[in-house]
Amino acid sequence: MQTAAAAQSERRSEIGSALMAIAAGGLAAGALDLTQAGILFGWRIPLVIAGGLLGPRAIHGGAGTYLLGVLLHFVIALSAAAIYFAASRRLSFLLEHPLVCGLFFGAAVEEVMNLIVLPLSALHARGPYELHDLIQGLLVHMIVVGLPISYSIRRLAK
Repeated sequence: MQTAAAAQSERRSEIGSALMAIAAGGLAAGALDLTQAGILFGWRIPLVIAGGLLGPRAIHGGAGTYLLGVLLHFVIALSAAAIYFAASRRLSFLLEHPLVCGLFFGAAVEEVMNLIVLPLSALHARGPYELHDLIQGLLVHMIVVGLPISYSIRRLAK
């Protein structure tokens, strides 16, 4: 029988590995996604992200608004990693098949952003409207968001 101290130590270890997995996946996905967005759409993209909270005037904001956009971006990426981690506790196939599940998860993140988050944001953005933009968004998020999260959770979470 396990002592209370040993059980508590094991629980702390599990929590630590969960936080490490979520942090690694979320930070990797956030950094990769922000980098690709900067390359594809320009380095003012954090101002647009902040605009989702502050409204259209944020696009003309300064350093504080820019940092808010970066922070919001990483909060979203870390939240996505936490969701994947929580789901993987009940759905073991998420850990067993990180390639396929990561690709689908990245696509799901893209669709949630386009169909729910952006329309409800202060920018009231809707789209993408062109097939090229839809395909590009799906492919990019499948690779730079879904895969880092799924592999980090598989590798680091106990």
